[in-house]
Amino acid sequence: MNKLRISILLVFCYLFVGLAMADLCFADSKKDEGLKEYYEEQMKRPDYITVKAKVIDIPFDDTAIDKPDVPLISDIRYQHLKVKILTGKHKNEMYTVRNTIEMITPYKLIFKKNDGILLHLTEDEKENVVNLRVYERSRENNLYFIIGLFILLLILIGGIKGLKSALTLIFTAFMIVFVLLPLILKGLNPIFISLLVCIITVGVTLLVISGKNKKTLTAFLGTIGGVIIAGLLALSVGTASNLTGLGNEDAQLLAYIPQNQQIDFQGLLFAGILIGALGAVMDVTMSVASALWEIEEIQPKITTKDLIRSGMNIGRDIMGSMSNTLILAYAGGSIHLMLLFMAFNMTPLEIINLDLIASEIIRAMAGSIGLICAIPLTALIGATIGRQY
Repeated sequence: MNKLRISILLVFCYLFVGLAMADLCFADSKKDEGLKEYYEEQMKRPDYITVKAKVIDIPFDDTAIDKPDVPLISDIRYQHLKVKILTGKHKNEMYTVRNTIEMITPYKLIFKKNDGILLHLTEDEKENVVNLRVYERSRENNLYFIIGLFILLLILIGGIKGLKSALTLIFTAFMIVFVLLPLILKGLNPIFISLLVCIITVGVTLLVISGKNKKTLTAFLGTIGGVIIAGLLALSVGTASNLTGLGNEDAQLLAYIPQNQQIDFQGLLFAGILIGALGAVMDVTMSVASALWEIEEIQPKITTKDLIRSGMNIGRDIMGSMSNTLILAYAGGSIHLMLLFMAFNMTPLEIINLDLIASEIIRAMAGSIGLICAIPLTALIGATIGRQY
């Protein structure tokens, strides 16, 4: 069997293992028509429209008034905001909205003149405005700025490679927002869908950035192998630990959304581990594969054994920092929770056995193990696949 056949065999092996992993918790996707109609009715948008507005004036504002005799728990302040609607069919219309602020709440929406604001607008049957309610600050311009700056610097510094990276980033976001999430929301198995999205995303990303060559094939196989290892490990340990996937408030809120069938929250947890590990694993495998490619170009007569050894040495240098990257990323997202545990003097035994904390530990460890295993896997694949195919 030649080396090209070996690489094709590896692809089919990965697909088989991935499908088997997904099948472990694959749910029947047949839909009851009555439930489907109920789901579609319940998931319709509410009777309000979200519009953007600008605060033109504040005729009344008692948020700055000192009220020492009023207990904080019952201290409620008001703002009367004169706003100009900037979007929708009521654009340029002026209204006055009352903003109610509970001072005990840490997250308070207190506005100033010229601030952007999002409102929930309700209409009557004749499309006249009957109610306006403060929803949130308008922050999208700042977000557009930092996203645009990122893409601009990516292209200016990275050149053609940077442009390709921006395109693959857009493609990845498209796959998550318009493929992964809608299919999971429809009740399809999260692990199966996530694995499919990972395979497609990795393949397109590496082909666009690196082209069709041995380096791309090596990185692709190494990435998929590392992600599957992370997923299998998370699935087995998480199942043995009886994780529910409902350890955080977001998942619990999702449980109350009407669905045509129940979402597999445990599968959703493991799907998140696959997606979370994908970026770091792909980074490592591409680095190792690129280094092996350069070594082969410079030393075409190098032996397979020496090439594997070189790949492992390169991978070891990358491994430490990338493992820290995953752990620090998960720790950074949980810093508020860790402070809360410290403030309430919870013991390590109490903390580590919480569903949320156990889920995060398994997420971080499984992703890191997948990353570590991807290094020898990539080195082995890169050294055994032929110089050209």
